[in-house]
Amino acid sequence: MTTALEARARGKRVRLQKPELLAPAGSLEKLKFAIHYGADAVYIGGQKYGLRSNADNFSLEEMREGVEFANQYGAKVFVATNIYAHNEDIEGLDDYLRGLQEVGISAIIAADPIIMETCRRAAPKLEVHVSTQQSVMNWQTVKFWKDQGIERVVLAREVSMQEIDEIKAHVDVEIEAFIHGAMCSSYSGRCVLSNHFTDRDSNRGGCSQSCRWKYDLFAKDQPLSEPLATDLPMFGEEDDAFTMGSKDLSMIEHIAEMIESGVDSFKIEGRMKSIHYVATVVNAYRQAIDAYFADPEHFEVSPEWQDEIHKAANRPLNAGFFYEAPGHEDHIFEPEDKVVGFDFVGLVMSYDEETGIALIQQRNHFKPGQEIEFFGPEGTHFKQKVSVIWDEQQSQELDAARHPLQLIKLKTDQPVKRWDMMRKKTGK
Repeated sequence: MTTALEARARGKRVRLQKPELLAPAGSLEKLKFAIHYGADAVYIGGQKYGLRSNADNFSLEEMREGVEFANQYGAKVFVATNIYAHNEDIEGLDDYLRGLQEVGISAIIAADPIIMETCRRAAPKLEVHVSTQQSVMNWQTVKFWKDQGIERVVLAREVSMQEIDEIKAHVDVEIEAFIHGAMCSSYSGRCVLSNHFTDRDSNRGGCSQSCRWKYDLFAKDQPLSEPLATDLPMFGEEDDAFTMGSKDLSMIEHIAEMIESGVDSFKIEGRMKSIHYVATVVNAYRQAIDAYFADPEHFEVSPEWQDEIHKAANRPLNAGFFYEAPGHEDHIFEPEDKVVGFDFVGLVMSYDEETGIALIQQRNHFKPGQEIEFFGPEGTHFKQKVSVIWDEQQSQELDAARHPLQLIKLKTDQPVKRWDMMRKKTGK
């Protein structure tokens, strides 16, 4: 753990050890992409006790495979066990936590004290990280958790940069903070809109994101007590429906300040997001962090990193609560600004340097004449037009790559590498 900001350059605090880059992994495949694209650690969900019940959550055997893969790259795997447990949730908890320890998980992320306590007793080799669902926002609370033997505290998303400085000044314990992804319109995990509207418990993994729905407003033409009271729409058909979701968080423009704050782990939200999202966002932050440590004194944010972040964005972006409390302009009350989307269309399996031809595994429909873009974790980044597509044996030309996971070949304008990805603009 980095416990001090030990040097200065041009008045800036400069750390000697890189913060951890922590990525979401909603499936085993996403885990592998996250690590290949630069994550130092990933967090996943098991089939119990997590807050993403609709994700492709991991079985213990899949966790074992994920841990073995992560170990090859010096990465760690954490498991979210961050529900608020009801009585019926406790049965089997001991065995579940022992199973996590046995397959090599490094830590659990927990909000409910009984899950933390049970982990200490049943699986003492597992670290316990306090979840953002605990809404920790001051140094006294951080100290409380440290005194309980907690190894890491995940801060609430409502914490400011100034408050982070105060926490680091008072308490020597690992701190984790979100730097990218969706923001909860309530205190994270404390919302019950989903419970009321869909009978899906937000605090037990069932959030239906009711704040993102579109709503109409109505008024009654008479008091509710009147039997003939009817609804009168307050909006016309031409008016936009109302939502109450927040803009997404992105700290790529402020990555130097985040590093200098002393936060030990930079967390990206998005276990439900696509492979393209995970790879793109992790890759951008990996490059930014590495560039800072290569030359802190002359570090500047690259427009290319910002461009990459926008290619993975689902909603408009802002800096959350880090610098000031968000106002009405930071929420999405009207239809969201249209973000130009990109689809993951192919994965490079191999490349022949003599012929310049790549073997591609199809992940989405593409065809000759379309513009595609290659990008990868080792600096691959270029655009080209698709010319000829061949079958795997290169025995016939194809009019399109239309079959899921189909192996095809095409000539690339520049060299590519295994694990490089192809994408194209959505709808193009």
